Amino acid sequence: MQLAFLTPLYERPGPWASVHLDTEWTDESTPGRRELQASEACRELIAQGADEPTGRAVYEALTALPHQPGESGRAVFAAHGKVVLDPPLGTRPASPFDVSWSPLPRVTPLLDHAVQEPVCLIAYIDRKGADLELRSPLGSRVMAHAQGEEWPIHRTASADRSEIHHQQSVEDTWERNAGEIAAVINASQQETGADLIVLAGDPRERRAVHDSLPVALRPLVVETEHGGRAGGASTRLLDGDVEQARQDHLRRHAQEELDRFKSAPDATAEGVPALVEAAREHRIAELFVRPDGPDAHQEVWVGNEPDQLAVRRTDLQYLGEPHPSPARADDALLRSAVVTGAEVLRVRAEGPEDVPVGGLGALLRRPYQEKEMERERERE
Repeated sequence: MQLAFLTPLYERPGPWASVHLDTEWTDESTPGRRELQASEACRELIAQGADEPTGRAVYEALTALPHQPGESGRAVFAAHGKVVLDPPLGTRPASPFDVSWSPLPRVTPLLDHAVQEPVCLIAYIDRKGADLELRSPLGSRVMAHAQGEEWPIHRTASADRSEIHHQQSVEDTWERNAGEIAAVINASQQETGADLIVLAGDPRERRAVHDSLPVALRPLVVETEHGGRAGGASTRLLDGDVEQARQDHLRRHAQEELDRFKSAPDATAEGVPALVEAAREHRIAELFVRPDGPDAHQEVWVGNEPDQLAVRRTDLQYLGEPHPSPARADDALLRSAVVTGAEVLRVRAEGPEDVPVGGLGALLRRPYQEKEMERERERE
C-alpha cells in the first residue's frame, strides 16, 4: 500500500487531532446524528488536551463533510486550528468514532479502513478498437481510445475463392486491430503503473489482444466475458469481476511479500529497536504492520523530523531534538515510511507463528538501492 497521500500530515509539526468516523448510515435523521457525533468527538478531543481552534476546525469539518457514494467512513486530521486531510474510508470503523490527540497523527487505522484498491485498467474491446477506463482509489476516468481499421471485419460463409481472399483480409484486419489495441494498453499501463489489466469483450477479440500484449504485461491481465465496448446490462457483472480481480491481487501481493520476508532473514528487521534504527538510517523498503501486535503500541520517542526517533528519550537528545515527545511505535514508523517512500503492508494474524513477531517488521533496502537513492538526491 502506497501512503504518499499522507505526506501533508508530515510537513508540519503536531500535536494532531485524529478522528476516524463511521458515516455509512444515511437517513432522514442524518443532519442531527452528524451534529451529535461531531459534538461528542470534539468533546473527547478537548478532554484529551486539544486546543479550542483545532477542536472547532474538526467540528466544522465533521458537520460539513458530504456523504459520498460508496463511502463507509471518514478520517479527519487537524493541527493548529486547521484540517489538513480528510480521506474517505472504504470500510466502517469498529466504533462510531475513534478520537486521539497525540504528537503524531494516528494513521494506523487507515491500513484497515482506507480505500486501498489497486489501480485497474479496463479495456472494452470490439473488432474495431477499444475504450480504456482507469479505476483507482481516486475514482474512475476515461484513459484512452484505440481505433483500428473498420473494413473488412466481418467474415462470410461462402467457399468462393474471392470470399476466401476476403476472409483472409478479415483475419489480417483483426490481427492488426488487436496489435493496435495492445499498443495503446501497453502505453497506458506504462503511464499509470496500473496493477491490473481487465480485458472485456468477446472471447476471440480479447484473446487476440491478450496474445498481442508484451510478455511482461500478461501476468497482470484478467479476462472477463461481462461488459464490452457497447456497454449495457452486463455492467454490474463486470464490476463484480473487477472487484474479484482486485481482491485476488491484494491477497496474492500480500502473500508474495510475506514469503519474501520469511525467506530473507538477512534483509529483514523485527522488533522495535531494530526497526527504529533502520528508520533512522532510511533503510526500510517495505514496512509490515499488524495493528493488534504488542509492538504496535509500544512507546518510542520522536522529534519534528521523521528520522528523529529513538527507543529511549535520552537517545533522541543526541540526534538534535531537545524536547522529544512520546509516540506509538506504529505511528512513528509509518511517518518514516511515508516520508522515505517505503511501501506499507497490513498483515494479519496467522496463528501461533505470526509474522512479523510482535506485529512490526520490515524488508530492508539493499546497499545498491541506498546508493541509487543517494544519486537521485544529488541529481535533485
